[in-house]
Amino acid sequence: MSSVAVLTQESFAEHRSGLKDTEITGGIPEDEAYIPTYLEAFPPLPDKGAQGERSGGPAGAWCKIPPIKASVITQVFHVPLEERRYKDNSQFGEGDEAKVCLDIMQRTGAHIELSLAKDQGLSIMVTGKLDSVMKARKEIVARLQTQASSMVVIPKEHHRFVIGKNGEKLQELELKTATKITIPRPDDPSANIRITGTKEGIEKARHEILLISAEQDKRAVERLSLEKAFHPFIAGAYNRLVQELSQETGARISIPPPSLPKDEIVITGEKEAVAMAIARIRAIYEEKKRKTTTISVEVKKSQHKYIVGPKGNTLQEIMEGTGVSVEMPPLDSGSETIILRGEPDKLGPALTQVYAKVRRTRKDDRWKDWVLACTLGKWCYLLIKHVKFTELTSVCKHTLGQERKCVFVSTKSPDMFWLTILNFMERMDYTEINIDQRFHRHLIGKNGANINRIKEQYRVSIRIPQDSERCGLVRIEGDPEGVQLARRELVDLAQRMENERTKDLIIEQRFHRTIIGQKGEKIKEVRDKFPEVIINFPDQSQKSDIVQLRGPKNEVEKCAKFLQKLLMELVESSYSISVPIFKQFHKNIIGKGGANIKKIREETHTKIDLPTENSDSEMIVITGKKSSCEVARDRILSIQRDLAKLTEAEVTIPAKLHNSLIGWKGCLVRSVMEECGGVHIHFPAEGSGVDRVIIRGPAAEVERARRQLLQLAEEKQVNRFSVMLQAKPEYHKFLIGRGGANIRRVRDRTGARVIFPSAEEPDQERITIVGREEAVRQAQRELEALIKNLEDVIEDSMVVDPRHHRHFVCRRGQVLRELAEEFGGVMVSFPRTGTHSNCIALKGARECVDAAKRRIQEIIQDLESQVSVEVVVPQRYHRTVMGPKGCRIQQITREHDVQVKFPERDESSAQEACPVENGGTSPETDSAPRRCDVITVTGQLEKCELARVALLALVPVTVDVVAPYDLHRYIIGQKGSGIRKMMEDYEVNIWVPQPEKQLDVIKVTGQEASVERARQALLDRVKELQAEQEDRALRSYKVTLSIDPKYHPKIIGRKGAVISQIRKDHDVSVQFPDKSDEQQDMIVIWGYERNVEDARVAIEQMVAALQEMVSEDVWLDHRVHARIIGARGKAVRKLMEEFNVDIRFPQPGSEDPDKVTVTGLPENVDKAIHHLLNLEEEYMLSVTETETLAAYMKPPSRTAGLRGGDDESKGPTKGFVVRDAPWNVPGSKAPDMSSPEDFPTFGSGVAPKQTSAWGPKKI
Repeated sequence: MSSVAVLTQESFAEHRSGLKDTEITGGIPEDEAYIPTYLEAFPPLPDKGAQGERSGGPAGAWCKIPPIKASVITQVFHVPLEERRYKDNSQFGEGDEAKVCLDIMQRTGAHIELSLAKDQGLSIMVTGKLDSVMKARKEIVARLQTQASSMVVIPKEHHRFVIGKNGEKLQELELKTATKITIPRPDDPSANIRITGTKEGIEKARHEILLISAEQDKRAVERLSLEKAFHPFIAGAYNRLVQELSQETGARISIPPPSLPKDEIVITGEKEAVAMAIARIRAIYEEKKRKTTTISVEVKKSQHKYIVGPKGNTLQEIMEGTGVSVEMPPLDSGSETIILRGEPDKLGPALTQVYAKVRRTRKDDRWKDWVLACTLGKWCYLLIKHVKFTELTSVCKHTLGQERKCVFVSTKSPDMFWLTILNFMERMDYTEINIDQRFHRHLIGKNGANINRIKEQYRVSIRIPQDSERCGLVRIEGDPEGVQLARRELVDLAQRMENERTKDLIIEQRFHRTIIGQKGEKIKEVRDKFPEVIINFPDQSQKSDIVQLRGPKNEVEKCAKFLQKLLMELVESSYSISVPIFKQFHKNIIGKGGANIKKIREETHTKIDLPTENSDSEMIVITGKKSSCEVARDRILSIQRDLAKLTEAEVTIPAKLHNSLIGWKGCLVRSVMEECGGVHIHFPAEGSGVDRVIIRGPAAEVERARRQLLQLAEEKQVNRFSVMLQAKPEYHKFLIGRGGANIRRVRDRTGARVIFPSAEEPDQERITIVGREEAVRQAQRELEALIKNLEDVIEDSMVVDPRHHRHFVCRRGQVLRELAEEFGGVMVSFPRTGTHSNCIALKGARECVDAAKRRIQEIIQDLESQVSVEVVVPQRYHRTVMGPKGCRIQQITREHDVQVKFPERDESSAQEACPVENGGTSPETDSAPRRCDVITVTGQLEKCELARVALLALVPVTVDVVAPYDLHRYIIGQKGSGIRKMMEDYEVNIWVPQPEKQLDVIKVTGQEASVERARQALLDRVKELQAEQEDRALRSYKVTLSIDPKYHPKIIGRKGAVISQIRKDHDVSVQFPDKSDEQQDMIVIWGYERNVEDARVAIEQMVAALQEMVSEDVWLDHRVHARIIGARGKAVRKLMEEFNVDIRFPQPGSEDPDKVTVTGLPENVDKAIHHLLNLEEEYMLSVTETETLAAYMKPPSRTAGLRGGDDESKGPTKGFVVRDAPWNVPGSKAPDMSSPEDFPTFGSGVAPKQTSAWGPKKI
């Protein structure tokens, strides 16, 4: 047999299970498990030599890593003197250049050194990382070197290649050339690219851009050499001919400018288009060369500029009008010969135009209005600066008529002066835009912020007319590009303001808090949804329902619809009805622990408010959606019907009589209910049109109330006759009269009732007269006479002393508005301020005008009889007297019709003043009051006295409240919540002494009435806390029980159910000992004495019952325990409940795994054990069948059978074996433990170092 090695069986259990049974020789039985060889069980590791070879490739690659470039670079460049922006050389290194360099160093992180050359040029050395150096170089060039600007035109489709992906190419180009490159937006049709920077940078950038365009333009390029004299004919006037040719052929034609001495015309594009363009150009050239001739004229050099015109416009005009080309000599040439080239019959008119331009006067040159304004206005300094080389002897302006404006200039060098003027005009432009004058103040902004920003940003001058000019024309002057940009921004601002709208929404103030939400969360969501809309809610003290929306028209409309929808939902869910329920049934409706009322609230989603126990009200208020409220009402009424023998009767009364039967605020129907023993009378909702009235209550009282209602309805029906009148709403107040005097007189004389429409009714002109027919007719005649007089409009005047005018027109004409509302819309006009007129005009109905005049006289008499009363209140109390936002003073002025004026605040006096309690005076204070303490009240004498009393009542007082020191922390509450709530509820300030002082006095400061209420509340709180202390003392009664710990789990119950029920039933606390306690049998009960005794008796009875129980052990095969217990103990729990016993199974690893303990009453234990044995017998059948089946599925090995199947006869296992182990090879010897070959050491004699495939290690 082969040699084997014996290993531990457990270590290789998984390995053995994975080996296949194979047939082996050597005397091993056929069914014996296959024994693996040593190499199969322990395969050798790969050869390290092969590994070295495999890793050689990557190692070589790492050895060839390219060198890393330096991270810090240095660049040096120069700025010549003529290109330096700051030339102040007074102190080098301390001027603007140094400040700019410091700023750039901070922003980019690069190091900058400046040096000044002998020629005053600037040498700059920049050191740092590549990105920092490039950014710093760009900023230095932009801020220290004068900037030029140039335009380069490439096809629009090539712009994106200049920009590059995410703008990277453009940024790289700007950094490389130190320029600013502006590319038009995609929606801008312009193809011009503006380059701003130094001359060299512009040239480099231009070259790079053209290279990019040329690379992208893969079309044909042809160059034609034609005489330069014929280029103007090919180009045409204003380059129109060459543009048309480019459009027709699709080729791009580049003709050199006249100043460039080149005769080469470059044509690019598709080959066919280029060929077509060449053919057309050659045809034009050959035709003009054949037909044209030339003439030469001599013109003084100084007059050439008049022939050229600004930007060569005059030459183009001649070319357009006559088809003749005028060739001018170069400016640096001394030649005065001008050559005209064209067809012979057109040379004459062209020559005439040339001489006409030559004869142009220089002394009386009419400028455009805008140039004149610039020259003689703000820009005159710039003009003189541009012509500083000339000596201007005089500059004066003359106006010849409305259309002709002239400037006469005397100078020693007129030619150079005019050339400078023309150049200056080329760099200037203007535009005028018409903007509605009402937007001018918004364009200017606060303190001119908007207009100044636009002026500085675009370097233009903007003139906005004064309001007195009544003109909307806005004028912009300056650089042409800046003028257009400023114009665009001003037009955008005007359009935005014109599109802005303001809309007022009527939302009841009671919904404002709900819409705003807690801490503004809900209104923030609305504002996030409509960010361009400004939503303004009125202040709570204003009692206003108007919510203002302002913003773009469309957004305002969307926001208004959203808020109206939200309001409708709030209105729908705030519907409320009142249900009268007899007081004795309220507790039944609430239910035990509030169960009934809670269930109704949850199922109907309503809010149900019941009156307090000490209230006499029987009304239960239900709030929510209408349908839900009605369901809740029906359920509440059904509870009442089930509890009492109530009768419900219906009475049919016409709906038009319901209001008259209800009476003013329900006074009439309330008297009927009280008289009939408290029955409940329910009228249908107003406007429903239902005639049915429901009466609920005892049968006798219901019948009595029914008879009274029918009697009242009959009386109302007999006396009810109505007539409708039409009158303008502004007449209603005059018809009613002051305090209802007029309408009361009509009612007293006729006995009829006059009803005016409410604010909610759609028809505001309808007046209803109700009563007996003859009384209604009489009242109708009187009212018609009054209305007729009101419609008779007259104009009248009266004299009012000018010193009283301000009273009528102040506060935005509040008094005049009140007069108009009270006297039928009468119009009162006061003279303008400064006219010194004392006559006022009144216009309206005769009676209204007369009544208004009488009222004005009354007001004047009141004003003349007014007095001023001084009220002395210490300055430190003024803020308290005023109240939040002056609300308290406003209330006093409204109630007493007076004016209250507070003195200026004296800060020095306020700081030096000593605190005085209860409004008293300091003994050191002088008898004369300080001016800063005197409040002036102006008005009628008696009203001033009332106002003085009201003001003094607002002066805060301080009261001491005695509260035991040990109760202070309970009064303050957690984190001061208790004392803070009390201060908010009673509007007082409460001072609690510091804990270390241990004082019993609490100070309350505020208005006298509020202080008294707060003092009483504090005393009540003290009584409540003292009662709680006494209650705690009563609840501290404690009893200790000694009970065997083995009964503790039974007393506690499953998940504490038993002990929790004891605590709940007896309102006590029960504490069991902890595991670490020495006395494990002690149970503590505390609470009220009686409750504690009841709980003790209950526990003792439970223990007595437990002591009667017995415990018996039964042995059940551990293989059926799981079946008996069931999933999550469900089966055994059911058994315990069925037999009223406790069944305990052994813990895993127990010495006796079959032992089960059953505890309970003897008869119950016997029954439970008998049942368990039956279950064991039943379950063991299935267990035996399962094991037999498993034995067939996996039979044991024959070797195990030879050793015997009895578990007790098992000997030690053979373990895991392998064949051909090296230590079992014949002739092998045991390894030498001291041999370095068998057991080499680490760290010495190591093989040559191999380079890792991941590259050299870095330390």
